[in-house]
Parts: sequence; C-alpha cells; structure tokens
Amino acid sequence: MARRTVVTMPGDGIGKVVLPGSLRVLEAVGFEADYVEAGIGWEHWVNQGNPLPERTVELLAEHKVALFGAITSKPKDRAAAELAPALRDKGYTYFSPIVGLRQRFNLDICVRPCITFPGNPLNFVRRGRHGELEEPRVDAVIFRQNTEGLYCGLEWTNPPDVVYQALASHSKFATFKDVPRADLAVSTRLVTRAAARRIAEEAFAYAAKHSYRNVTVCEKPNVLRETSGMMVAEARKVHEKFPGIELWDTNIDAQMMWLTKNPEDYGVLVAENMFGDIISDGFAGLVGGLGFAASANIGRDVGVFEPTHGSAPKYAQLDPPIVNPIAMILSAAMMLDWLGEVEKADRVRAAVAAVVAEGKVRTYDMLKVRGGPQAISQGAASTTAMVDAIIAKL
Repeated sequence: MARRTVVTMPGDGIGKVVLPGSLRVLEAVGFEADYVEAGIGWEHWVNQGNPLPERTVELLAEHKVALFGAITSKPKDRAAAELAPALRDKGYTYFSPIVGLRQRFNLDICVRPCITFPGNPLNFVRRGRHGELEEPRVDAVIFRQNTEGLYCGLEWTNPPDVVYQALASHSKFATFKDVPRADLAVSTRLVTRAAARRIAEEAFAYAAKHSYRNVTVCEKPNVLRETSGMMVAEARKVHEKFPGIELWDTNIDAQMMWLTKNPEDYGVLVAENMFGDIISDGFAGLVGGLGFAASANIGRDVGVFEPTHGSAPKYAQLDPPIVNPIAMILSAAMMLDWLGEVEKADRVRAAVAAVVAEGKVRTYDMLKVRGGPQAISQGAASTTAMVDAIIAKL
C-alpha cells in the first residue's frame, strides 16, 4: 500500500499529550506514514480570532486523513474576553473548530464504538436476579449525524427581523410574543432528509457487515415531531433493505435509563447530532469512561479520527503525564480501519485488550484515584508507561 501522509492536529491541553503516543503505537504496528502537524484550537482563537486556520483546512483537503487530539471550548462571553486585545470588538465570533471541520468537509458520519474490555475495573456492573454481581458485555456502536441537528450553528440572541418574523408566523410562538426581542435566544434544530437517510444507511450497512442483530433510532418523535419524525421515518425506509436486522426506536430520555438496565441488548444506535453526543457519552460511561471512547468523523473522501474526551487543561502540564491515552490509540486504530489496514487495526485493539486484561499497568482513572501529580505515587501508570505497555504487547 502506498505511503500515506496523515495530518496531525494535537490541539489543546492533553491532546498534545495523547496524540504523540498514538503515533508511537502506529509506528510499532508497522504503519508507514509521513505526518504533517497542523494548528487548531484555543491558541489560534486567542491570537488570530480563528481557531481553525485556513492552512489546516488546506492540509486536510490535500491529504484527506487526520488524527485530532482535543480542543478547549468556552462559552461566548469567556471566548470573547480571552481574545487578544487588538482583536476585541472587531466582529470575531468563536465557533468550534472541530464542528467547523465537520461542516467544511461534510464529515456527516460520526462513529463512536463503546465496547467492553474484559478486566477493565471501570466496566459497568449491576446486581443480578439473586443479588449476585453481573458485568454485562457492552458492544454498542453509535452512529451520530455529525453536521446538522441542534449543533448546526443556526443561532441568534436578539434575532434579526427576518428571523423574528418567521418565528412569529408560527402559532406556537404566541407564548413568547411579549418577550422583549433582546431577551430572546434561538437555537434551531435542522434535519434534512438526505442526511437522515445517509446516516441510517451507514448504520444498517455497518450492522450487517459486523453481524449486529439490531439498529436503534434514538430520538424524541413524540415531541420533536418534525425533526425526530424525519429521522425515524427515513430509518424505517432503509430498514426495508435489511429485513434480517431488527429496527427499534427509543426516546432519548428513556434510553438513558435503559442503557444502565440492559445495555447488552443494544447493537448499533442512530441519532441526530446532540442526541448522538449524549447517548455515546452515556454508553462510554459503561465501558470505562472517556479514556476509552474513540470516534471517527467520516465524509465521502475525508476522515478525521479523535478521542471524544476534552482537553483537560489542568492535566496538560503534569510531568510525568497521567492521562489515559487509550481513547486516542483506539481512534488511531479506527483510522487504520478506514485506510484499509484492518489487520494492523485489529492488532492494536488486541494489544490494548491484553494490557487491560493483564491489569499490571493502569492509569489513574482505571485505579480510581484522584487525578493530579500525586497519582503516580499512588500506583498509577503514566501516559508514557501505558503507551509502552501497549507497544510491548504488539
């Protein structure tokens, strides 16, 4: 296979800690590539008024594949306050750069596997029928529509005339007619039929390829009748092509309760952007938390692979570093899958599984000790030690 060039975007905080470790694992498994680093994140917002530099966009357009670490993201007022003084009051508005990448390259399919590693002390346990402890095996893969929904970015405070008049034309707006416009904030939830159909098609195809018995659409059509209704309706149409796979649909609120009652029943789940974000974090909590949560952002010809955890800046400067690199390493394995290097991807996952099962090397989250400089003295493995252990298994 031809040698690849991979764009690396460490980003902020612990992204700069975990991403280099994943590159060491890729080298150890025999993946040959050139890496070009690209800037993204809070530093670029503060100093340039743009957390997604155009050079980064150009590199991804050229090379089509990227590994991404983490970004810091803050509310509107705090983002504005941290801009360099020369950039303030000049119309700059912060917008998440990873959301920006998803929209610029139409990375509309987000895949988030949440799968149990035997031996992980953070795995979900429950009481059985006779009071015995049970540890159900969780094997859920969330397909999150990545470019639309409530995260599409169509928002206003003090909406302009054209927006306000459109809202006022709806009968349900009567409840808000006496609210001063300056006190009105609006976020829109936008779903298109084509995107709803595509996420359902990808979910069912994945379920068929990997022998999952069911696909669950996790929405709220009894309240969000138009947007959730379209998601469910398109999933039903796609289901007709996959009669051997069951189609379930659940409400997001009920699903968050059921995932701790019978998580082993669920296979592939499909949801809009925000609901997919919620349900994937919920399932991640059953398999070890965000230190084990990998994801892929996939378009027609571009893929960006990232752990779903944040930048955790309070841990970024610790020496030695203590954060769990497994989510980043599993994201790199997903990149290998996407590039057709499935054997290497399987080897990486097997090495991670072997280290977790052996239990000799555990980061602070796996030991259930408080994060901080004292974690190492309490027996926690450093980030580097965990990477070394995975490489040793390879």
